[in-house]
Amino acid sequence: MSRIGKKSVLIPQGVEVSVIGDKVVVKGPKGTLEQSIEQEFVSVKVEDGQVIVDRKNDEKTTRARHGLYRSLINNLIDGVSTGFTKQLEIRGVGYRGQVNGKVLEMNLGYSHPIKYTFPEGIEVKFEEKSQTLLSVFGIDKQLVGSIAAKIRSYRKPEPYKGKGIRYADEHVAIKAGKSAKK
Repeated sequence: MSRIGKKSVLIPQGVEVSVIGDKVVVKGPKGTLEQSIEQEFVSVKVEDGQVIVDRKNDEKTTRARHGLYRSLINNLIDGVSTGFTKQLEIRGVGYRGQVNGKVLEMNLGYSHPIKYTFPEGIEVKFEEKSQTLLSVFGIDKQLVGSIAAKIRSYRKPEPYKGKGIRYADEHVAIKAGKSAKK
């Protein structure tokens, strides 16, 4: 049995989980999320303040989806109750950014500023008195991660000086570079 899949997901106070057909709908103080479930592999039931994911058989694809759907449902519940945050750091001389409404505008050493319009349900903001530390916040973990990766892709950290956009907890190994001629 899957170690993750056999754990039940506790439903915190203020969060409501319902199974409607092949969808799991989670409502909470931050919003509403839903996840479709492949019913030929797993079944989901809500009882006694927890969500239980059971698999239909012991085939390899079913075992793989057992833990997956349990984790996805757990992410839905965490998202509507607390939300998810990814922090990014912009490093480099003259590299900075600002948020104007729903548009993130960044100067990253190119001849033009980079403008990125983030989707509904995502909030991007810079730390107070900083133009280099930004946070991406939302209730959908997959969307927060993909938006943070998209922002990072505009100028990935380079290995010689470390300039670029990196995750706040990311370590970039710095290379030595060329030696001077003798």
